[in-house]
Amino acid sequence: MILDLFSMPFFVNALLSVAVMSVLTGIIGSYIVSRKLVFMSGGISHASFGGLGIAWFLGLNPMLGAFVFGVFSALSIEFISSRGKNEKDTAIGILWSVGMAIGILFIFLTPGYQPNLMSYLFGNILVVPRSEIIFGAILTLGIAILFVVFYKPILYVAFDREFALVRRMPVKTVNYLMMVVVALAIIMTMKVAGIILAIAMLTLPPVIASLFCKKLSWMMIVSVVVGVAGSVAGLFLSFLFDTPASATIVFTLGVIYLIVKGLKVLQIFKIEK
Repeated sequence: MILDLFSMPFFVNALLSVAVMSVLTGIIGSYIVSRKLVFMSGGISHASFGGLGIAWFLGLNPMLGAFVFGVFSALSIEFISSRGKNEKDTAIGILWSVGMAIGILFIFLTPGYQPNLMSYLFGNILVVPRSEIIFGAILTLGIAILFVVFYKPILYVAFDREFALVRRMPVKTVNYLMMVVVALAIIMTMKVAGIILAIAMLTLPPVIASLFCKKLSWMMIVSVVVGVAGSVAGLFLSFLFDTPASATIVFTLGVIYLIVKGLKVLQIFKIEK
């Protein structure tokens, strides 16, 4: 029965989608969790819904609008963050709520057929076209190359700003670049997991990896492995029990976290890199 699933094109596409998404979220999610940017990521994902709604109203590709709004939100948050933490949190809260409101308003103002908002909020892995999977794979490869080539500057700017300034590294440029990369990864994850579940996909595998790893590089590697294993297992379970794929994947990763955390607390094993 399980082998029969591989003869179904939509299942193969779903499998490829979660594999690409797991690699992408493993890399970017580790950066987000390490820098404690989870709240900011939630703001970007929800604010991008405004761009999605505007694009739908204008007859454009909704994800194009989400990309534009997401990048704009990320750059705005980075600009405001230089003014202090309170301003940053306020900006995230405003973008979060206003972006969602704009998206809903423009979608319902659009004449004719109204899209099912549930597909944008919770995703639908089964309808992701092969073209978007290829685009996601290219984006993931580009981000992976970026981290490999510029790993040290990214690391120093993120965790040792003073040292980076002393070494005359382009701190502002790197920060803005990373915010754009984070935004692109979030929007790409949204396409598969939806706005609400995207943050869970970006958070759970890195948090599980952080139980074993202290170095960012190892955290990314373990996070990718955990993400792929958990996502594929969740996808098979969703077909087995006829449940929503994205929610089942997130639930599976949540169960893995609880099990690993429990074993860690009981000191049944201890692996650190």
